[in-house]
Amino acid sequence: MAFDISGAGLTSQRARDRLVKQLSELGIRNAAVLEAIRQVPRHLFVEEALVHRAYENIALPIGYKQTVSQPYIVARMTETLLDGGPVRTVLEIGTGSGYQAAVLAHRVERVYSVERIHALSRSARELLSRLRINNVSVRHGDGAEGWPAKAPFDGILLTAAPREVPHELLVQLAPGGRLVAPVEGVDGRQQLVRYTHTEDAFVRDLLDAVCFVPMLSGSEQ
Repeated sequence: MAFDISGAGLTSQRARDRLVKQLSELGIRNAAVLEAIRQVPRHLFVEEALVHRAYENIALPIGYKQTVSQPYIVARMTETLLDGGPVRTVLEIGTGSGYQAAVLAHRVERVYSVERIHALSRSARELLSRLRINNVSVRHGDGAEGWPAKAPFDGILLTAAPREVPHELLVQLAPGGRLVAPVEGVDGRQQLVRYTHTEDAFVRDLLDAVCFVPMLSGSEQ
């Protein structure tokens, strides 16, 4: 795949290198994930007025009451998904602007991404196409339903927080596969959770405290 990094200002490699160094210092160890963060032009996935902040380690609004996650969280979730064995196909729930999908596309063979807001699914699809990222498929729909026609997936990643992971998504996870999601507890706090599909169960591991927009059912035009 090819990434077109020309155009907007403040896109120097120095800014990217600085971000990658910061993520490494924060504990991201997977060199391939760090390289994907270095290569993906995040300034193209944020609002034009915020381009100058694209390579800061912060979440940024993308409209429609949605955000693009901070690079540390994107790297952490990607690293967690890849840790533990080969991952060929990934289902992403919540395309947003397409940034997380672009990072995943740099490391896996195929990404299937579902976005409930039609305008976001359309703009993400157009941007990924313009960047010639050809191994991501974006569909407008209800993320809680997943993408059964393309299942099973080696990995599933949620970029919004449900109260509990929908059963419909767990059953689309291949044996040995991993699902990574922020999950909202009864106290309103969110925890990053990894489910691993073993031979006879889904093993649940609690990871970091996180903060994501809530996962909503249905889809919007």
